[in-house]
Amino acid sequence: MTEPLPHILHITERALWAAAREQGSYTWSTRGRTLAEEGFIHCSTRAQLPKVAAFLYGSYDGPDDLVVLVVDPARLDVPLVYEAPEPGGEEFPHVYGPIPADAVVDVEPWNR
Repeated sequence: MTEPLPHILHITERALWAAAREQGSYTWSTRGRTLAEEGFIHCSTRAQLPKVAAFLYGSYDGPDDLVVLVVDPARLDVPLVYEAPEPGGEEFPHVYGPIPADAVVDVEPWNR
């Protein structure tokens, strides 16, 4: 029997997630870049989240709260690939397509 894949995480602005719920899928890759611009959605593991959040939102002073989308990989209908930004580097989960709203099994507040 195969072990289920661990959940992956994506940090975003609450308003972007609210819009995605209405549309049925989430299509932002990373801060300020869409899936169409980047080619995939940047995600992280639980252990990677603090440094990813610090890198992307360390100086964030936007008007919106930040939230962490908890995504169940078993509910994705697009490829999930763990890749390193450079050869031999740490691998991060990348989702190659929109994340269906129902693949997000929890939304956590992000407290810096």
